[in-house]
Amino acid sequence: MINNNVSPRTKKMVLLAILGAIMLILAFTPLGYLKVGVIEISFMMIPVAVGAIVLGPDAGAVLGGIFGATSFIQALGMSPFGVALMSINPFYTFLLTMIPRVLMGWLTGLLFQSLYRNYSTRKISYGAAGLSSALLNTIFFMTFLILLFGSTEYIKSFRGDMALLPFVTAFVGLNGLVEAVVTTILGGAIGRALISYRQSIYAEE
Repeated sequence: MINNNVSPRTKKMVLLAILGAIMLILAFTPLGYLKVGVIEISFMMIPVAVGAIVLGPDAGAVLGGIFGATSFIQALGMSPFGVALMSINPFYTFLLTMIPRVLMGWLTGLLFQSLYRNYSTRKISYGAAGLSSALLNTIFFMTFLILLFGSTEYIKSFRGDMALLPFVTAFVGLNGLVEAVVTTILGGAIGRALISYRQSIYAEE
């Protein structure tokens, strides 16, 4: 039975807590990161996209912060790439793991709201939000990686004589494509399902 006495704010906080818990489970089990050598395919953007869609930009930023915090923890010993960056500069590694993810979650929520308000773009708003979370995560992460670590010997060893754009394309490669496809499909679909469910609940109240 639905408890109609529970406020919308409380419902939002409960859903935010659930999504945060899911992210912690994903982060510290093989479900959240697929590691192949130094290449890491992350599915952590999915709960961030869902939260940004259903709960708005602020929730997206909070969930992005959880994503960033778990990435930083991974860099303490669980991620070979993160460990290498930590050995170079721990503070820069913290900025790299946090700022791109917070911005990604916040902007995903803003984009969804903008598209959803317009009836002509409402149908694509869910998939666009899912896709944007993956793309923004990649764009911001690579931007900060180049700005903070681009001059280090470690990154230069990956880059070699490649120009910036080919290097970024090669570095992102398959993992970026997989993240974009999976987050677009699952993030958009789950977000749409939850909004439809919420609307049906409110209709009954």
